[in-house]
Amino acid sequence: MTAAALPALKPAVPHFSSGPCAKRPGWTVEALKGAAVGRSHRAKIGKTKLLDAIELTRQVLEVPADYRIGIVPASDTGAVEMAMWSLLGERPVDLLAWESFGAGWVTDAVKQLKLADARVLQAGYGELPDLSAVNFDHDVVFTWNGTTSGVRVPNGDFIPADRKGLTICDATSAAFAQALPFDKLDVVTFSWQKVLGGEAAHGMLILSPRAVERLETYKPAWPLPKIFRLTSGGKLIEGIFKGETINTPSMIAVEDYLDALAWAKSVGGLKGLIARADANTKAVADFVAANDFLDFLAADPAIRSNTSVCLKFTDPAVAGLDDAGQQAFVKALTGFLEKEKVAYDIASYRDAPPGLRIWCGATVETSDVAALLPWIKAAFEKTKAELAQAA
Repeated sequence: MTAAALPALKPAVPHFSSGPCAKRPGWTVEALKGAAVGRSHRAKIGKTKLLDAIELTRQVLEVPADYRIGIVPASDTGAVEMAMWSLLGERPVDLLAWESFGAGWVTDAVKQLKLADARVLQAGYGELPDLSAVNFDHDVVFTWNGTTSGVRVPNGDFIPADRKGLTICDATSAAFAQALPFDKLDVVTFSWQKVLGGEAAHGMLILSPRAVERLETYKPAWPLPKIFRLTSGGKLIEGIFKGETINTPSMIAVEDYLDALAWAKSVGGLKGLIARADANTKAVADFVAANDFLDFLAADPAIRSNTSVCLKFTDPAVAGLDDAGQQAFVKALTGFLEKEKVAYDIASYRDAPPGLRIWCGATVETSDVAALLPWIKAAFEKTKAELAQAA
């Protein structure tokens, strides 16, 4: 393919990674100049900024006033594992898995915690398990949005209000881009580096009153590491939910999160963020509808993610290749786009079917998504021609 055949317009920001994700529009390092660097996070300035991060999270995410919000170690993974190790074991548990991270929580429950009464409900990439089969007398662990499959639960209608068990929801690629029904969720976790484009290593743990009651009335049979301990003497450690973090947070990352939250408010809060992600995904959907060489990994539009948008190649010349051949094709295509500085990090997750994964969260501009799509088509045609020539 000649240079003349390539699209003239490139994305202004070629960052479409599904984590860490694109910074908010207009971000520069100047946004961090107010960071409390060189200061203790336990000093007044540090605790004030951490508490501000918690309260702004509550405002933007529209978290109920009686839910606790804490900043915890080790990103979303740390938050989920803290919840699982602290809360599970009192009653049987249903584990839902339809992509890589959900499968990871299954491993934690079955192989690490060795829970005897664990039931696994699984589905392949691009699908959901049968939500009507979930037993809500049990505790339930699930991802709201499958980051590596592009599949999300459509809403919280499958969760009964009178459930007896707790719902533990990994919402890391959903929070700030999808409506989370907190009345149906007892634990919600996410990390800063997803929809708001923050930096890694910090997780958020949101607890309902029901989850707090469990923490204060149930003691797991296994020992808990210090960074997992949410109670002391049978009572919740309230300081964790007032900015007194268990370990030392990065005050630069805190400042970056505060900047992202302020930007989120400036674009209309949660409704504005959802609208931005929806517009980005619609641009992809319109492109897919007009082109027959690729399609969504999730066949059902009702369960397609509006953040981690996963695509598969349907052209027979590529779809007919074995797994290794498809992976090589994707590597060549995405390598070309990266060399042209059009798109970085859009190959599908290593455990997922070969294809593309385009982050369409709120920090991405729709104009950049629209500029990317013709380049994907050009790169596909170029890579397919090279494949045919090699044959």
